[in-house]
Amino acid sequence: MSLSNVGNLMCLYMNEIRPTKGTDAPEFLVKAAAKALIESGDRNWVPVIVKEVGEDEYEVIGNSFVYATANEAGLEKVWCIVTDSSERTEVLTQILTSELVPKINLSTATRDEIKAALQYLIEKPNSELTGVKLAIATNRLDEAQRKYWSDLEPITKLKCGITKGKKLDALYTVFYLTPEPTPQVATPVNALTITQLREMAKKQGIPGYTKKKKQELVALLDVG
Repeated sequence: MSLSNVGNLMCLYMNEIRPTKGTDAPEFLVKAAAKALIESGDRNWVPVIVKEVGEDEYEVIGNSFVYATANEAGLEKVWCIVTDSSERTEVLTQILTSELVPKINLSTATRDEIKAALQYLIEKPNSELTGVKLAIATNRLDEAQRKYWSDLEPITKLKCGITKGKKLDALYTVFYLTPEPTPQVATPVNALTITQLREMAKKQGIPGYTKKKKQELVALLDVG
């Protein structure tokens, strides 16, 4: 497949383009925009973003509303910008065209990033986080050992107003995690069994370890 068209602004035939997920815009907005497009000369000054998937074959990856409007207006051709076909480009395109909510890495997020994400969720219409105190939730998340979390479940134990169910689920729309391995915590010597203590003493070459009592072994081995 030739990628010579990548980066170009092209006027493509509608039958060369296939939609993907479409647009969430209400039917009224699509129809009203289509009428405005027709009355303004049938030229979409805001291009559809497409990726090249074959010879004279393209797929919409951004500005789906513009494509839906052009389709509703019955345009034969529509102006498009052609991108490469990588998944990264598609995701970035949908973020930049406001068709996908960007996520931040909660494992490493700064306090300001956490606050902005929570504020976005709290202020959304019909938000599941209505009633959550922004300052409290921000502080609790910022202070938590987030870098070790494998999921967002620990948030429900922070007493910040975010509980299991819809409130917690809402956070997955703005956060993702890249956890670090949990540090291995050494077991205190005095918590080991006599068998484990004798095995340690054997490895360290302590003489007469088989006849020593537990507290004696603990005293000999507990050097740190």
